[in-house]
Amino acid sequence: MIRCVRIWTGADGNSRFEEGSIALLRGERGDILGDKLGATSISYRETSSGGAFAPHDAPVRQFVLTLSGTLEFRCADGATFLIYPGDVLLAEDTTGSGHSWRLVDDQPWRRAYIILGANTDAGFVKH
Repeated sequence: MIRCVRIWTGADGNSRFEEGSIALLRGERGDILGDKLGATSISYRETSSGGAFAPHDAPVRQFVLTLSGTLEFRCADGATFLIYPGDVLLAEDTTGSGHSWRLVDDQPWRRAYIILGANTDAGFVKH
């Protein structure tokens, strides 16, 4: 199972989140696989340990794959969740109050941003 946290904009304009996973529906050579997804680009970024970012919206609908660093994300209502190395964030809160984040361990946040195609099913499964 690949842990995924989905964050989106609720009807009240505030970001909300839910935990789940990425659908892995079929197998091959002892692996379980997800479907291939339409993406338009991938980029990488690194933030030094101790970093934080004020409330903001996701610029586009995207996956954020955390390679290193542990983060606390916060929504405007005070709700929080943690992202660990190996987790996927499905950022869909492209409008509204947004979310903030801060690194909570001594590692840099290394991540990959994968911009999803306009009609791509992200394969998120709520738990």
